Amino acid sequence: MAGSPHIQKTNAARLLEAAGVAFELVPYQVDENNLAAEHVAEQLGEPIEQVFKTLVLRGDRGGLFVCVMPGNLEVDLKLAAKISGNKSCSMIHMKELLPETGYIRGGCSPIGMKKPLPTFIHESALLYDCIFVSAGVRGLQIKIRPEDLIAFVGAGIYPL
Repeated sequence: MAGSPHIQKTNAARLLEAAGVAFELVPYQVDENNLAAEHVAEQLGEPIEQVFKTLVLRGDRGGLFVCVMPGNLEVDLKLAAKISGNKSCSMIHMKELLPETGYIRGGCSPIGMKKPLPTFIHESALLYDCIFVSAGVRGLQIKIRPEDLIAFVGAGIYPL
């Protein structure tokens, strides 16, 4: 289930384990000057399309919500607003990320945020047997079946 004994389990990993969800913890080398998904994918030796980033946005009507998307895509704010039931939305400010989610930039996981937020996962996740998302710290990813992640966080699917 979880990775090697020398890998410290994160809160996200503990939550998945407690729920009986199969996953694997996969470490990678962090470059503090390059927190981009491309770097993570390169370090993992995986296609960028399978390495998903977790973005936290604020809608004008519904408050905070989360989009989980392939690392090679940019967030479409109009689409994000539409799928979340908002008229408009924007990325939250970096200084808000830790207080709102409990996570830092480059280590934000869709699993185990301070409080559950509406979460939307890009439909391309379903093209793969497994995807990678942050385990909640820089330098560690969770390899998980997309269906399991979707079910665990109660996510909606959004289109290409």
